[in-house]
Amino acid sequence: MVTDTDGYVHIIEYLTEHLSLFEKSSKVNTSALTVMEVIEQELTEQIIIVCSQNEQLSFNQRNTIIREVDAIVYDLQEILSGVINNPVSSEQKEFLKEFAQLIKNLFDTEIHSGVLS
Repeated sequence: MVTDTDGYVHIIEYLTEHLSLFEKSSKVNTSALTVMEVIEQELTEQIIIVCSQNEQLSFNQRNTIIREVDAIVYDLQEILSGVINNPVSSEQKEFLKEFAQLIKNLFDTEIHSGVLS
């Protein structure tokens, strides 16, 4: 579904173009969440929105979405493996929020194009 689309490839390319954001350590709050925790938090929030905006989705369709999100998280863990457990900076957090919104948009597109129907 989503992970098999050109849109997903472009979003991953967008992430890789911005990897330098994760290489430099700017002002980090020592009590900050980790990069992984922010990824999970932001993706969860966006997928909850997708499901609540699409009440017509069946149980199986929702499970498909969850499996896709698991695959996306796995990809992110691979790409960001060196920094995944580091405290997140405000710039990184903002980028990950935007990234999660782009993922949500992909799901919205797939749902509305009938691929998930």
